[in-house]
Amino acid sequence: MHRPLALLIEYDGTHYAGWQRQPNVRTVQGVVERAVLETFGVPLQIFGSGRTDSGVHARGQVAHLRVEDGHSIPTDKVALALNTHLPADIRIRAAEEVDEDFHARYNANWREYSYTISDEHSVFYERYSWCPKLPYDHALLAASAAVFIGEHDFTTFSKLRAENRSYVCNVMNCHVDEIESGSLLRIRANRFVYSMVRSIVGTMMDVALSRKSLDEVRSALNAQDRSGCSQLAPPQGLCLTTVHYTNELFHRFHPVHL
Repeated sequence: MHRPLALLIEYDGTHYAGWQRQPNVRTVQGVVERAVLETFGVPLQIFGSGRTDSGVHARGQVAHLRVEDGHSIPTDKVALALNTHLPADIRIRAAEEVDEDFHARYNANWREYSYTISDEHSVFYERYSWCPKLPYDHALLAASAAVFIGEHDFTTFSKLRAENRSYVCNVMNCHVDEIESGSLLRIRANRFVYSMVRSIVGTMMDVALSRKSLDEVRSALNAQDRSGCSQLAPPQGLCLTTVHYTNELFHRFHPVHL
């Protein structure tokens, strides 16, 4: 018998080649799986709710694994036990038992990312936000967010990935708040395709710099043609903040704006 566990994970992605395990490079999944081996004494694969690119951060990544039912570590001590084997830039925030058929990726209802843009070039912002070189129009940036709400084919705003059978995503919310240091985008969808958020933010910034009009962005979205996409926004401003499940797994950790 095995005990299925879900983990809530946060990480600073600066020094990692993304979430997904890859040969010969340091990834978040690879480091967490090594901590699992050191904690439980057996190699166990973990399954994440989704991939994050190289340099992208997470506050609410969810993963699951199955450990032997008779293992001596109580569920409420699993996070502490794993954290003793993890570097300072990865932390298990919580662990909970889940149903046998739970899957971190396939059972997720929606995911939410944030993207931070800083108006101030500061050493304290560079690691977790994009500091554009040119001043931009906050109002235009905010107005462009609404273009992406709804169910659309996001081929234009995604890198090609062979295993993707569909580029259709339902964006439930996409809006920009003006914050003290700049702008904060929140975008929520049932699924995201490869580099979708960074593609969207790069295009929104072109609108905010008056390089593209809102009509041009709408046309690019409908065209399903990657040539209509702007340059990707840099990865360090992006953070996976929340993954939502019907059973309200880790709901107590969700941001208050939800």
